[in-house]
Amino acid sequence: MSTPLQLPRWIDIGLLPLWNLAIALAVAAGVVALIGHSPAQAFAVLVKGSLGDARGIGYTLYYATSFVFTGLAVAVAFHGGLFNIGGEGQALFGGIGLALAALWLGPHLPAALLLPLLVLSAAAFGALWGLVPGYLQAWRGSHIVITTIMFNFIAASLNVYLLVNLLRPAGSMAVESDNFPDSAKLPALHEWVARFGMEWPSSPLNASTLLAVIALVLVGWFLWRTRGGYALRAVGSSPRAAQYAGLNPKQQVLVAMGISGALAGLLAVNELSGVQGKLTLDFVAGAGFTGIAVSLMGRNHPVGILLAALLFGVLYQGGVEVAFELPGFSREMVVTVQGLIVLFAGAMSMVSAPLFARLYAALQGGRHG
Repeated sequence: MSTPLQLPRWIDIGLLPLWNLAIALAVAAGVVALIGHSPAQAFAVLVKGSLGDARGIGYTLYYATSFVFTGLAVAVAFHGGLFNIGGEGQALFGGIGLALAALWLGPHLPAALLLPLLVLSAAAFGALWGLVPGYLQAWRGSHIVITTIMFNFIAASLNVYLLVNLLRPAGSMAVESDNFPDSAKLPALHEWVARFGMEWPSSPLNASTLLAVIALVLVGWFLWRTRGGYALRAVGSSPRAAQYAGLNPKQQVLVAMGISGALAGLLAVNELSGVQGKLTLDFVAGAGFTGIAVSLMGRNHPVGILLAALLFGVLYQGGVEVAFELPGFSREMVVTVQGLIVLFAGAMSMVSAPLFARLYAALQGGRHG
């Protein structure tokens, strides 16, 4: 599934994403102007609301943390030759695993033991929800796109069933689980720095951001510094050639989908253990699908995914401020503008690649001429 275009890395993960982002912003600015607002004013409010103060930065990094997990999940599967669009379901199932562990083990374990178990539970349940579609593709020929889509709906339905029938507190009408014990909650940044006598405005930013950084480093190390990562990328590039070289493509499908699902499942650590403190109906809130755009825009590389996740964090937090600050600029308009940026900067990330390939070839030819 790798692109046949031969572009140097500085163009592929540097110049091309910036070009796509510029086009996306230009189109979004045109839409903002058409609905009667100043693009410059909207852009200024967006940047100020997301990066203008410590509170905005906290919210931006909180959103970006979730997008790092789902973006990495898409990227690992992509390098294995698979298009995993089941991040929503894998994150939901990871949340179920985390919630069960928090509710059952929380009253009996201290935070030092419980929190690592919650991370492992979220990753294990997410991996399981990724392994099943992987098995169906590798041994039954079911297309990974179809199965991962369907597993999104199955996970959502299972979550509803558990909340309504098993995990909802007695006498409560809210479709959510009981509150997690305090030992199952990650410290928020403003709470943590307060212990050292420093002040930070209240925000959802929590310790799972450090987990996201670790995930970025480990995924980069695994894909490009280990034999397992080389085998996965080899199968993703050419399954037949990899099989001829002695690799097992079916096994690598399971490896790719297992790691991918585990990464998506870690989103639950940020949302449930880090912020909400209970299992809810829709805690993923579309982050699984946004991860597709994050991965595509980041060119499936950890560095690019980090930058793309930060960009989408700015868009999400800044979009809320734009809807609040500009009269008549509704939340639906914000979602439309965000969707355009996702479309041009993410989903259509390869549209401009042939142009850059021709320009680069012409430049190289001119140098050798």
